[in-house]
Amino acid sequence: MRLLVLDGRLALETRLPGERDLAHALDVSRTTVTAAYDALRRHGYAASRQGSGTWTTLPASAAGSAGSSWAPFGPDGSDRLDLAHAAPEAPTRALRDVYAAALEQLPRHLPTSGYHLFGLPELRAAIAATFTERGLPTTPEQVLVTAGTQQAFSLVLSAVVDPGDRVLIDHPTYPNAIDALRRASARPVPVPLTSDGWDVDAVAAALRQTAPRLAYLIPDFHNPTGLLADQPTRAALATALTRSRTVTVVDETNVDLALDADVPAPLACHLPGASTVTIGGTSKSIWGGLRVGWARADTQTIRRLAAARATMDISSPVVEQLAAAEALHRRPDLLPATLAELRLRRDALVSALNRQVPQWHVRVPSGGLVLWCDTGLAVSSRLVAAGERYGLRLAAGPRFGVDGAFERRLRLPYTHPVDVLENAAGLVAQAFRTATAMPSAPEPPVDTFA
Repeated sequence: MRLLVLDGRLALETRLPGERDLAHALDVSRTTVTAAYDALRRHGYAASRQGSGTWTTLPASAAGSAGSSWAPFGPDGSDRLDLAHAAPEAPTRALRDVYAAALEQLPRHLPTSGYHLFGLPELRAAIAATFTERGLPTTPEQVLVTAGTQQAFSLVLSAVVDPGDRVLIDHPTYPNAIDALRRASARPVPVPLTSDGWDVDAVAAALRQTAPRLAYLIPDFHNPTGLLADQPTRAALATALTRSRTVTVVDETNVDLALDADVPAPLACHLPGASTVTIGGTSKSIWGGLRVGWARADTQTIRRLAAARATMDISSPVVEQLAAAEALHRRPDLLPATLAELRLRRDALVSALNRQVPQWHVRVPSGGLVLWCDTGLAVSSRLVAAGERYGLRLAAGPRFGVDGAFERRLRLPYTHPVDVLENAAGLVAQAFRTATAMPSAPEPPVDTFA
C-alpha cells in the first residue's frame, strides 16, 4: 500500500478496506493486517478517523538525508526534492514584464463583467496566430481558452466519451490523462510505443479491433519518452485515424520545447477538422503557475466544449489571460533562453546518470522536459520508496501505464538547476542500490517500451 500511495496508483484520502475484510481477501490473519495498518499510520501513510475507518495520506515531511541547502522544497512544503513533476521555474524577469504589461491593459476590462466563456478575444487571436504560423490555419472562433491543458482534455472527455467507451492511448503516456480516463469511466486501449516511436500498424490494428470512441496522442516530445513523430509517421497515423473515423485529441503541451530537432507541421494538418481537437497550454514553455490552456477545433466542437465548460466554470481570470496573450506575443524573445538552459540541464543530468548508474540505459531526447530511464531491473516502485529515505520524490514507471507496466522505468525531469541535478543523480544512485538490495518482488508485466 505504501508503494501504491507513493506511486500515485492509490489516491490520497482513499478509504482503506476494513481489517477483517482485507484479511479475508488476502487470506492472512487479521493480526497481520492490523500490524500493517499500524505501520502505515506510524510512518504517516495512513490515518484513522473515529467512526470513518482508515484513509491514505502522506508524511508531512521527509525523514531522509537530503536536507542540504541545495534541495528546493517539494509542492507540499516538505524538504524532499521533487523529481516527480516536470515543470521548470519561471523566467523571472521576463515574466514580471509580461504581468506588468497585462496589468497596464487591465483597466479597459474593468467596466465589463469579466466573464469570457470562450476566452478573451485577444488571447484567442494570439493562440490562433501561433497555429497559423505553424502551418495550421486557425481563426479565433476555433479556439477555446481553458484553465490548463488538463482541463481541455477533461472537457473533451465530458463532451465526447460515455462510460465504458474505449479510448486509444500511447503506452506509456501522460499519467494525468490516464487518471482522467478513469474518472470518466472510459476504458484505455494502450498501444505500445517502440524505441523508434509509433508503431503505425499496431495503431491501425487497435483501431480496427477495438473501435475506440477517442484517441489521445502526444506526437511532440512525448511524455514520458521524449519521442517526436516525424512527418511520414504523422501522415500514416492520420490515415489510420481518418479511416476509422476516430475522434482524435492531439496533446501539444511540449511542442515549443525543441532542443535538438525541428518540429514537423501539426498532426491536425493531416486530420479531418470535425473530428480533431488539439490541446496545449503555457505550463511547460512559460510557467506552470500561469494556468492557461486551450483547445483548437472546428467551431461546432468549440461550442460543445464551451457548453461543457459552463457546468464547471464560466471564465478564466482576466489578468492571467492578458498575461498569456502577452507571453505568446513575446515568445520569440522568451523561448531561446529557456531552451538553452534546458539543453544544459538535460546534458548535465544525462552525464551525471552515466557516471552514477552506468548500467542504466538513458536515451537522450531531442526535446521536452524528461528522461525515460531504463534501470534494467523491475524495481521502479521500490526505487520510489527508497528515494523517500534520501529526500527524493520520484515518479515510478507504472505511473505512466496501465496494468502495472514499466516497472523497469523511471522518469526523471531535467527542470532543476545543474548543481541540483548533479546532486540528485547521486541520491538516485543510492536509492537504486537500496532498492536492488530489497527482497525480490513478483515479476511485473513485461515493459512493452522496447
